Amino acid sequence: MSLRAIPLTIIAFVLYNVVVLFSGLGTTDPTADGGQAARALLATTIFSVKMISGGTWDFTWGDLILLVTLIILFVEIVKATYTSASGLIDHGLSMLVFVAVLIEFLVVPQAATSVFFLLLIALLIDVVAGAIISIRVARRDIGFGGIDH
Repeated sequence: MSLRAIPLTIIAFVLYNVVVLFSGLGTTDPTADGGQAARALLATTIFSVKMISGGTWDFTWGDLILLVTLIILFVEIVKATYTSASGLIDHGLSMLVFVAVLIEFLVVPQAATSVFFLLLIALLIDVVAGAIISIRVARRDIGFGGIDH
């Protein structure tokens, strides 16, 4: 199996879990909402930049996770344009990563954040766009499509 068959979207999933779930969000209060602690952590500023306008742009942990996710989504969409056996494995594994993210979103309180929801949507786009692009490229490669109007 080629390394190209491994979906890179798992990196964004693992990054979120490392930042949020394994960052010491635990509390001694069993009634506390883990999602609230996760949202607070994701809003924590990594660095700030003073803008020409006089305003300040804060770059947060949530912004970092979304930036990494968007870059990975771009790479995954480019990978979908190649037709090979490893591409089919990649699409299947991307679907499994999406299902894992969806389950975590539904059952883990720390995943009940807007950042995680946008990560989930990016993975959905990866699965759907990857399948559509692969079908389109395969039709062109095989020549089934005929003339497009």
